[in-house]
Formats: sequence, structure tokens, C-alpha cells
Amino acid sequence: MPLVSTSGYQPPMYLFNGHIQTIVPSLWRSVPDVRYQRERVETEDGDFLDLDWSRLSTDEPADTLGIVSHGLEGSAGRPYVRGMVRALNRAGFDALAWNYRSCSGEMNRLLRSYHLGDTDDLDFVVRHALSKLRYRRIFLTGFSAGGNVTLKYLGENPERVPREVKRAAVFSVPTDLKSSSNHISRLENRLYLNNFMKTLREKIRQKAEIMPDKVDVSKLDDLRYFPEFDDQYTAPMHGFKSAEEYYEHASSGRYLSNIRIPTLLVNAENDPFLPPACFPRDVASHSQYVFLETPHEGGHVGFGEGTPDGEYYSERRAIEFLTAEVPA
Repeated sequence: MPLVSTSGYQPPMYLFNGHIQTIVPSLWRSVPDVRYQRERVETEDGDFLDLDWSRLSTDEPADTLGIVSHGLEGSAGRPYVRGMVRALNRAGFDALAWNYRSCSGEMNRLLRSYHLGDTDDLDFVVRHALSKLRYRRIFLTGFSAGGNVTLKYLGENPERVPREVKRAAVFSVPTDLKSSSNHISRLENRLYLNNFMKTLREKIRQKAEIMPDKVDVSKLDDLRYFPEFDDQYTAPMHGFKSAEEYYEHASSGRYLSNIRIPTLLVNAENDPFLPPACFPRDVASHSQYVFLETPHEGGHVGFGEGTPDGEYYSERRAIEFLTAEVPA
């Protein structure tokens, strides 16, 4: 019954509610002591992915690789990704932070971009890393949208997950996309929604400049909420009939019971992005592999602690879980 009954997270006094715990790390955290080496890899469908490596040595690969998947409209450069990369390196692991299509600073080539259920690219990254450096172990970590992709990847077809993938730790995950897309549309969350919509609209405009015959932007500025945007763009651009179908198939919650490696899911109860449907307590209580931790505090992709070493609870907790009784 992997319901984690207690959590070790205690926010500092200045992070006194879920909104502050979400906003402060996003705006003011800096993780300068991470140096990436970028690799561009060509995908089988004629596109590309930009991978940012942080290896302990360029001569020999480490025994273990940690792969980090970022959140919606994020990138490998976001502080929460860099913080996890640094934690993985400090634990003695190589790290790979991959950028989704259109998220590395350059628009991707195809009409499709990325979506919250796109596990094929994660599988591609895992297999590329194994073929390039032949790691004995791979750990997966992810935040928010990246956590949803990670959980779906592990559960939708466990047989295709390489045996080298041993454990996973994900944070602030909207496991039910329909309810979370409605939840973030509430008045108190409008700041977050507007920021996401601003960058999503800009990417659609960039896409329309590249392929004007395929992307219609005439109603783009009228779209205010995720369901509207996803119905108009995300769903049809990625093979779904509607936002409803997209949410149904892309939500990781429906696949959690199929996961077959130890997996930690940490969702804070005061996360402003997550409604009750994103706390899969029933699944975790009946699973041998899905460990659900629900601290009272933490916000969304927050978990700051104000410690001298600059690490966050999410990073310490991930390393603790990933290295606990890891099979050889």
C-alpha cells in the first residue's frame, strides 16, 4: 500500500502559501553551477530534438543516467530542471535534460509540436541515451507536464520500457488533464493561465509563419482557456478529434495501475494547479509500485527550503527515492 503517510517537506516561513511557493522559485531561483553540452538528434519523422547533457566526465559515462522532463512551455534551462540536474550529478549520476519540440529556443520543423501525452519522444530519448553510452541504469524524473508524460510512458505499455529504466520520481503532476485544465481556469489562477496562453499563442503564430496553409490564426486571440486552445490547435495538430479525446487519452491517471517499476509521485495539497482528481490515492493504495506523497505544502513545482546548498525538497526526495534499494 504505497501511500506515503507523512512527508518531510516543511517550507520556510517566507513561503507561506501555495501561490508564493509556486511563484518565488519560478521567478527568483537561480542554479548557475550547471554546464550543459547540447546534442541535436534527428527524429525518425524528419524533426529534431535538442538534448542538454550534464555528464560527470567526457571520457567515461557514469553507471547511471537521470533523465529530466520539463513542464508545460518549459525547457532544460528552467531552474527546477537545472536543480534536478545538479542533484543527479551530486549523487554521482550523469544527467540529461531534454527539450520538447519547439521548446529549445528554435521552432521545430513539423506541424506537430508536443503535447502532454506524447510518450514517443521520451521513449526515443531513452533509447538514444542507451545506444550512445550504454548506461546500466536509467532514472526518470519529471515535473508537471513532464511528470504526466513520464507516468504515461511507464504505464501505457510497460513492455516497451527498456529494462535499464529502474525507477522514477515525478512532481506536481496533473494526472487528470480535463479537470486540471478547468481548475487552472478559475479566477484565482488566471495569472498562471494567462502566462501559459501568451507563450502558446506566440508559438502558434511562429508555426503559422512557417506553414500558413496549415495553421489558421484568425481566431487565436479569442481563445482564453486551455480547452478552447486544445480543441482548436493541440488536438487536431496531434491526431485527436477534440480536446475531450486528447484529455482522455493523454491523462496519465488511466495508466498508473500498469506501472511496473517503483515510482514516486509527489503532489502538494495546496498546489493551485491540481484539483482532487489529480491525487490518485485509490490507485496508490492498491499498487506495489506507485508511491503517492501528498505534503500539505509545496505549491506547483515549488518545494523550496532555503537551505545553504540551494537544493529543494523535490531534489532531495527524488535522490532519496531513486537510490533506495536500487536493483543492480
